[in-house]
Amino acid sequence: MNIAYQTVGDGLLDIIYVPGWVSNLDYAWIFPPLAHVFERLSAFSRLILFDKRGTGLSDRNVGFPTLEERMRDMQAVLDAAGSRRAALMGTSEGGNMCMLFAATYPEKTAALVLNGSFAKGLWAEDYPWAKTREQVEEELEAIARDWGGAFDLGNAAPSHANDREAREWLAGYLRNSASPQDAISLWRWNTEIDVRGILSAIHVPTLVLHRTGDRWVNVEEGRYVAHHIPGAKWVELPGDDHVIWAGDADRTLDEIEEFLTGIRPQPASERILLTVMFTDIVGSTSVAAELGDRGWQELVHRHDEAVRAELGRFGGSEIKTMGDGFLAIFHGPSKAIHCACAIRRRAADIGLSVRAALHTGECAKRRNDISGIAVHLASRLLDHAGAGDVIVSSTVKDLVVGSGVTFKARGEAILRDVPGSWQIYAATEAG
Repeated sequence: MNIAYQTVGDGLLDIIYVPGWVSNLDYAWIFPPLAHVFERLSAFSRLILFDKRGTGLSDRNVGFPTLEERMRDMQAVLDAAGSRRAALMGTSEGGNMCMLFAATYPEKTAALVLNGSFAKGLWAEDYPWAKTREQVEEELEAIARDWGGAFDLGNAAPSHANDREAREWLAGYLRNSASPQDAISLWRWNTEIDVRGILSAIHVPTLVLHRTGDRWVNVEEGRYVAHHIPGAKWVELPGDDHVIWAGDADRTLDEIEEFLTGIRPQPASERILLTVMFTDIVGSTSVAAELGDRGWQELVHRHDEAVRAELGRFGGSEIKTMGDGFLAIFHGPSKAIHCACAIRRRAADIGLSVRAALHTGECAKRRNDISGIAVHLASRLLDHAGAGDVIVSSTVKDLVVGSGVTFKARGEAILRDVPGSWQIYAATEAG
């Protein structure tokens, strides 16, 4: 049996990372959010990655392996990497392998970290949060029907549900991780897992992390695991995503680093050139009063879905929503303008008038937030936008020559709390 593995980093602490379901060592690194997870972990450790038997670069067509056999593969990888003692980190079904290993080989386990994990794969009266067998059969039918196409991230990573790049990467990742039949067999195998009987036998430092709204593995399953492992530390995080790379991944990684090293990392601030976009629903107060709370909330929900869809289409990143508007960033002004114009059209289709303002400048990017004069300037530009306007600074206009966007000069403006006067323009057409 050949098991593919790799090591990254040269820290004093060894971490072996056990993924859920299927994986591919090569394909994982081409997706920046997952590569970021590996880079964060390897920054303070020697990170050991591997593809479980039947998946990725390891031997395929291995039948129906037991959890014990897979655990032995994990031991073989640690031996091959020269690791005598390691922290075990498992996500989803990978957590079950780590639990069994920690209970069996406590002397080889420095710590146990479980993220989005569960104790039993199928519903039972005394474990009512797992999927029923009927639900599992429906999932297997969907896998067989849709294998190879864009993966539905609505449950695994709802924050990326409209992210075409993420969906296409995951489809390729899955295709390169297992054959359709192996994927179905492994999915079915995962549902047969039941490690409830060994949880009390785990006596190593344990961290259990789970997102409150996890749509794939119910948060009650994480609470169950934490409650039944003696002395386990339970950390419940906000968010609906299941996969570790989605949502506020850095918050999860901070908890892991602090647990394993005793030091909570300080968030790094990165200065980068970005195009900042603010949007705003015009006359939101009067519209809300006319529709009433329920009608207004329904309309805002449709608006937010439309904005997020266009951000995904044009490569924008949502920073935050302000109730009746968005703050988003782009790595180029041309796509930002086209996105703003598309949002304007989508809003009009549902009976709303939206205005937007954009500026390109250096920003301090820290985790999921941004700051700097460019942010303030874009915010102040919005004050000069009327209903349906997409207002841009002269910096943006000068950077998008030849992009198919035309502009109408709106004169110079004094922007509150921003030095000097600024020439502003309205985008009048998106090509």
